[in-house]
Amino acid sequence: MPDKNTQKNIPQHVGIIIDGNRRWARERNLPTFEGHRKGYDKVKQCPEWFFSRGVKILSFYAFSAENWNRAPAEVNYLMKLLEEAVADGLREIARKNNYQVLISGRLEDLPGDLPAKCLEVMAETKNNHRGIINVCLNYGGRPEIVDAVRKLLKNKVEVEQVHEGMIKKYLYQADLPDPDIIVRTSGEQRLSGFMTWQSVYSELFFMKKYWPDFEESDAEIILREYEGRKRNFGK
Repeated sequence: MPDKNTQKNIPQHVGIIIDGNRRWARERNLPTFEGHRKGYDKVKQCPEWFFSRGVKILSFYAFSAENWNRAPAEVNYLMKLLEEAVADGLREIARKNNYQVLISGRLEDLPGDLPAKCLEVMAETKNNHRGIINVCLNYGGRPEIVDAVRKLLKNKVEVEQVHEGMIKKYLYQADLPDPDIIVRTSGEQRLSGFMTWQSVYSELFFMKKYWPDFEESDAEIILREYEGRKRNFGK
């Protein structure tokens, strides 16, 4: 697909908090599971909408560390859906489109074969270079910082060596640049623990529509919104 982008100011890294699946389903008198399934379909479509316009990295907040508190039936369904996404859906679009897939979070706490499948898809796609899909799974911004501090202590890093760059080195995806813009769908206006360390200078954009209603035109709206922002980074 040819590059659709005609903008001068393109975000390198876009973060998306995918929210509103359940409300989308309820408003249509559908089971909650149908909302999650529709949301998963959008996750598969979305990367091309951004990468074809010049974005290099797309991070999805797919399942937070707090989501375990949902009803067991919903959590079980989400785990099966996420396993399908990692083992089949994301793997297929990554292979077809030369995308790299990263999975960020406490993977070791995921059930069954899911941790192994996460590692497999990351290994299989590590040399792909057309775009990076970073899926935040069993993720929380505070737990990420806690895990980084634990690694610092385990590696016996001296007090004098601890600085922002050192902490970043121990985050889940240390090589990724911070998100330039973070988008949340569904009308909620909070980050809910998404990239707590990395988001300090990210532009924020909140959309009222639910994630299952997200379309290619919305990717264009986000990029146009970013183009009009002036980032000073405290200067």
